[in-house]
Amino acid sequence: MAAAAATGVQVGAAIVATRYVIGQTDPASLALLRYAIGLCCLLPLALSAGRWRIACRDLLPVALLGIVQFGVLIFLLNYSLRFIPSAQAAMIFATFPLLTMVIAAGLGRESLTLRKTAGVLTTIAGVGATLGGAIVHGAGSDGVWRGVAAVLGAALSGAVCSVFYGSYLRKYPALPVSAFAMLAAVVFLAVLAAGEGFFAHAPRFTGGGWGAIVFIGVSSGVAFFLWLWALANISPTRVTVFLALGPITAAILGTAVLGEAPSAATLAGLICVVLGLWLALRPSGREIVQPG
Repeated sequence: MAAAAATGVQVGAAIVATRYVIGQTDPASLALLRYAIGLCCLLPLALSAGRWRIACRDLLPVALLGIVQFGVLIFLLNYSLRFIPSAQAAMIFATFPLLTMVIAAGLGRESLTLRKTAGVLTTIAGVGATLGGAIVHGAGSDGVWRGVAAVLGAALSGAVCSVFYGSYLRKYPALPVSAFAMLAAVVFLAVLAAGEGFFAHAPRFTGGGWGAIVFIGVSSGVAFFLWLWALANISPTRVTVFLALGPITAAILGTAVLGEAPSAATLAGLICVVLGLWLALRPSGREIVQPG
């Protein structure tokens, strides 16, 4: 549970750091740097762990999951942060466990109870509140809606991956799955970054920008391992509920670091999102925690 909580905090902190540095680069280029650094953190651990071989028949599915999880998702999230504040982005992104639940229910892997449905509707109300506040304050430009659509696409990408990762985590340790999925994403992102001209010249960042990139990269590598490790040791419900810490962290750090004080509508939306996550994802009394 501590690993899951650390991941939730990292999501919010990384969103704020991305918002800080995104004006100095392009979305795919930043995603490439992020996961190239993350891969450098994970790969030595995966190689030294020994049991890291993945069966040939599983290489392509794991690679595709990595491309969506790290490539598509982070590209969309980076793009969204060009247009919307970090707290709003983190709050909308925090809906991804609920999207996971809805997709799993649609595939017959999970049932939607009245409590879970109430949680989904409460979260939707929270997202609607913050978007409505943006419109009232005159921020409902085309750029804002592009940002909202991009972060929703990122959340949906994460939800799809969460549904399909389970079978591979039951077959292989978390480290090799993390490292190979991230490697596939780095190759994919290198192609996108080349289209942005990333390899045409040396990256140009301020000292603070480089600090943000190193933080994002190292924390992303560590956090994704912790996320998969937590999924392998306690129930997915208990893991995903800690994602509610993401928008809280982003709201605090966004105010302290970026001066992005959340509006009353954003704070109301944040409360609804956290409440919705709690309603939908809190474990029942019958749930048994697997031994670590």
